[in-house]
Amino acid sequence: MITPTQVLDRMETVIIGKRPVLELVLAAMLADGHVLIEDVPGVAKTLLARALARVFALEFSRAQMTPDLLPADLTGTGIWDERERAFIFQPGPIFAQILLVDELNRATPRTQAGLLEAMEERAVTAEGRRHALPEPFFVLATQNPIEQHGVFPLPEAQLDRFLIQVAMGYPSFEEEVRIVEAQARARPLDALEPLASGVDFEAMRAAVARVHTDPSVLDYLVRLTRATRSREEVMLGASPRASLGLHHMARALAYIGGSAYVLPDHVKRAAPAVLRHRLMLTPQARLAGLDHDQVIESILCSVDVPIYVRS
Repeated sequence: MITPTQVLDRMETVIIGKRPVLELVLAAMLADGHVLIEDVPGVAKTLLARALARVFALEFSRAQMTPDLLPADLTGTGIWDERERAFIFQPGPIFAQILLVDELNRATPRTQAGLLEAMEERAVTAEGRRHALPEPFFVLATQNPIEQHGVFPLPEAQLDRFLIQVAMGYPSFEEEVRIVEAQARARPLDALEPLASGVDFEAMRAAVARVHTDPSVLDYLVRLTRATRSREEVMLGASPRASLGLHHMARALAYIGGSAYVLPDHVKRAAPAVLRHRLMLTPQARLAGLDHDQVIESILCSVDVPIYVRS
């Protein structure tokens, strides 16, 4: 069977120097969750989604969000067929196994809600009929944190639908040199060959489900989530959905790391990505210069780590 390490190694031939981000995105996919990437343009967000689809030989689609985009432009609509004398449903770009949603915050709240409903329900309703989305169905959405003109920020309740939020970040000097050299010869994505199949992917997801979590570790991750609700710097803490997501991500990271059981370190590794977009800081905390990652790090330091004994 194909291993996660092999998948990550193959993806690193295209995405240079971003192994930690690749691990988090792969873990989210194996945990059956969606990813929000908030970063500046040109740091390989689109390339990441395309490489992921190609490695797993999954159907890929891209939707560019704009203020005039309607929900039907994304989900699909009925088109009159003269031969059949009836409306035939024409699927939109959302009918893909990996959907890249570029600049999600440029879509209107109505279109955002339509997408996020599909993410939760794994189906869309059009022309009075319910249409199931492909399996697996994985959304990778991007946002530009710099531009504020003509955008519609996602409410906290909708952000909560994303399993994790990550940032690609700029490459180091040496990595950027390697990127320029690789792109000067050819497009590395064109040479990227599929490594796994849908069967391999399902086998990986099944393996994640078999990863054991000791009750003491479950207790630890729930205490982390609940600690976000009592911090004076936090106006709105993480919901029970965050506890579920933290558990799913910790199991997936344990599997990727070759462990058959979850350790507190796996929970710590997943916590920033799972919690940062679910916390609303107080105005006083923001004025003091605190950010979400600093608050999460403080919580990780304040919650006692269990002395874990494998059962």
